[in-house]
Amino acid sequence: MFKRFHLVAALVAACMLLACAGKRTPAVAPAVPLQPPGPVGAGQILDVKAGGPILFDDLIHSLASKDVVFVGEIHDNPAHHLIQTQILQALLNRWGANAAIGMEFFPRPAQGHLDGYIRGELTESEFLGAVDWQKLWGYPYYLYRPLMLAARERFIRILAINAPQEIVKKVARQGLANLTGEERAQIARDIDLGNEPHREFVRKVFGEHAHSDLKSFDRFYEAQAVWEETMAETISLHLGPKGKKMVVFAGNGHIIHKFGVPDRTANRIPVSTATVVPYLAGDHADVEGLADYVWFTPGHPRSRP
Repeated sequence: MFKRFHLVAALVAACMLLACAGKRTPAVAPAVPLQPPGPVGAGQILDVKAGGPILFDDLIHSLASKDVVFVGEIHDNPAHHLIQTQILQALLNRWGANAAIGMEFFPRPAQGHLDGYIRGELTESEFLGAVDWQKLWGYPYYLYRPLMLAARERFIRILAINAPQEIVKKVARQGLANLTGEERAQIARDIDLGNEPHREFVRKVFGEHAHSDLKSFDRFYEAQAVWEETMAETISLHLGPKGKKMVVFAGNGHIIHKFGVPDRTANRIPVSTATVVPYLAGDHADVEGLADYVWFTPGHPRSRP
């Protein structure tokens, strides 16, 4: 698993999106209207641009009109995975066979194993062994099983969109310029390091934490860009001019403010996008620009960053 090299996604999820604390509470309640401004409760959905509440059916109606829908998570929060499952099921009902699913959790080399699982050639146990899930991702598989089963039951392709973790690690330690030709060929061809708002956002997160084995912010940022550009490239190559639809599941840190994977995808191919970020229930005055939609969730005692 990525451990420290979950980089900004893990740090952002923990630090910028309120590391969830407090008592364990029940799973997400049905979406109900809220009355902004002021405190909001778990299960309520905010249309950030409109500044008001939205019901689940209205959310799905809006999302279904987009080419790519990005849904975030804090990786070990069960409420976030329940949100993902609800959105996936609803979108698949609307999109049918025209849909695909992108997952941060799998690097590109895992694509063959994913295809074999979806086709029914591998059992769940065989699939998890083939991808070495515990080493690859490490979070409990039961959190992701509903997503995987929904895809398998409908024969919906899951795309392994991420860069190989060993390459991301090397970039973080040694820099992009020190990759071999073979390593460089496994990540996105074009990597934009000039997005200043994104760089400053990442710099702030980096500066708030000690990194015993990551001394250079520039290399740290290169690794973040490699990660996100590779996901964006993989998404765009699949969509192409085919008019397909995709829902992408990734950590909140790759989605918030859109300048991670969503904007990098839109820079490659003319597609419409929407972002949904699960967020700790409370006062939503600080979510402006965070995502297109914020789905408020219960507190969760984090077991990992």
